[in-house]
Amino acid sequence: MEYGQFCPIAKALEIVGEKWTVLIIRELLMGASRFNELQRGLSLMSPTILNKRLASLAEHGLVLKKKLPGQQGHAYYPTDSCKQLLPVIKSLGDWGMRWARDGLSDRDLDIGLLMLYLQRSVRTDKLIGDETVIHFRFTDVAQLANWWIVATPDEVDVCHTDPGKEVDVYFTCTVRTLVDLWMGDLSYRKALRDQLIKAVGAPVLTRNIFAWLEPSIFADLPSAEEIC
Repeated sequence: MEYGQFCPIAKALEIVGEKWTVLIIRELLMGASRFNELQRGLSLMSPTILNKRLASLAEHGLVLKKKLPGQQGHAYYPTDSCKQLLPVIKSLGDWGMRWARDGLSDRDLDIGLLMLYLQRSVRTDKLIGDETVIHFRFTDVAQLANWWIVATPDEVDVCHTDPGKEVDVYFTCTVRTLVDLWMGDLSYRKALRDQLIKAVGAPVLTRNIFAWLEPSIFADLPSAEEIC
């Protein structure tokens, strides 16, 4: 895609302006490096398009593709030029929180992406003991209604099959409720009071979920209506 303009904005968009490219950069900057990890955060993107976009980013020097030692497949790492897009991505998210949130529909409530973000948000240093197991049950979906997060001091895993471990906390709610909580559109206290979420388990974990689960980096942003 070429715009035929000397404007640096146009030249930048020739590299990062194609559909999915900015979201691939988002995932890379959030720590995804394996192909399947990138696919988890971009579930509606076809593997063919992902391969094509990664090749383009590597060609333009934003991604370094490296063969995995002793394994099949490759890892993809953001270069310095890619990392310098972080404030741009953050500013785009800030704008989206203020001006585009009204367009959020049920089709946008990607449960897999939500659980991936929650996995990345767990503060293991705020949990107690060698292992903490959290069970989420969503009441508004027929498939993949149950998810588990298993957190140790060194690793956080998420799965939608029962890991067979003793659960420390049970959360029951709709997908939208948990999205609204994590994004800062709904307070945890109000959700409990209005019975939008049910929390069962040790009070140290259920009293305030955000003591050990970091909310979205956009959670504190006021909406456009609030600042206008």
